Amino acid sequence: MTFKNSFSLAAALVLGVNIAQAETVVFGSNWLAQAEHGGFYQSVADGTYKNDCGFDVEIRQGGPQVANRQLLFANKIDFHMGGSLLEAFNAVQEGIPVVNVAAMFQKDPQVIIAHPGEADTWEELKDLTLLIGDNGYQSYYQWMIKAYGFTPEQREPYTFNPAPFIADKRKGMQGYLSSEPYLIKKDHFEPNVFLIADAGYSSYSTTIETMADTIAQEPEKVQCFVDASIKGWYNYLYGDSAAADQLIMTDNPEMTADKIAYAKEKMKEYGIVDSGDSLEKGIGVMTDERIKGFYDVMVESGVVSDGLDWQISFTTEFVGKGIGMDIKQTN
Repeated sequence: MTFKNSFSLAAALVLGVNIAQAETVVFGSNWLAQAEHGGFYQSVADGTYKNDCGFDVEIRQGGPQVANRQLLFANKIDFHMGGSLLEAFNAVQEGIPVVNVAAMFQKDPQVIIAHPGEADTWEELKDLTLLIGDNGYQSYYQWMIKAYGFTPEQREPYTFNPAPFIADKRKGMQGYLSSEPYLIKKDHFEPNVFLIADAGYSSYSTTIETMADTIAQEPEKVQCFVDASIKGWYNYLYGDSAAADQLIMTDNPEMTADKIAYAKEKMKEYGIVDSGDSLEKGIGVMTDERIKGFYDVMVESGVVSDGLDWQISFTTEFVGKGIGMDIKQTN
């Protein structure tokens, strides 16, 4: 779907609007600074936001007790880092006019991990007790039940403490691709890692959200922020990311160089950012077909309501134009 610009860039210039003029733009992330936010930090560090758009971008960290998404709803910040498409569907359900304008991750980084030799394939996970948190149980685990025959009975609540998993070989555990597997490998053993996206869970992740009014009133601002963010992701993955990594570690001192290096390696290995449609249309791309397919599966799994106007949760107007692909080719 496509929002029609209320005025073109040329018209904006005729009206005397100088989009290159320095402007403070606030981007709220959904968690503490980490490599999975690297492309945004890259465009701050190397000046892409400022040079291309005239934006002084402030990345406002998320985390426990931080309500950045609510600040977006209240028009207190300009853009927000969304999680999965379920957040966008829920906003539609609640009548909140927030719109996804880009998806930096083609794959959701959610994983299930297991002890080697206990579950060496996705199917063998069905023989384990799985530690899954409440949010996961209400979302992707319902899909796992419907699509693969996992059961409610084999699930135990995950309290974000890996000790029960480490102590019991017959347990599997939810995790984030670059987090729990790394910590377990570093301190204990190398676990088997199963990316739910590779099993068919087709949600986009790490989206850029903004309000519908912003799209209608300032489409050139949205376009430039999206384009500059996409370039940032290409530069972060395929260029020199040292300055961006330093900004991440400054914002979040618990994020060390070894964790960042591991996360970057895994994002490349699993095609989290750059795979599928992005290989032809560029990082950030979304398609109507894929979002509809995910919505249909979530309806079938009982996660979201049938009849939801899912099409107003996103626009493809600002992505799929091949922006930044030349950066990858020259690095």
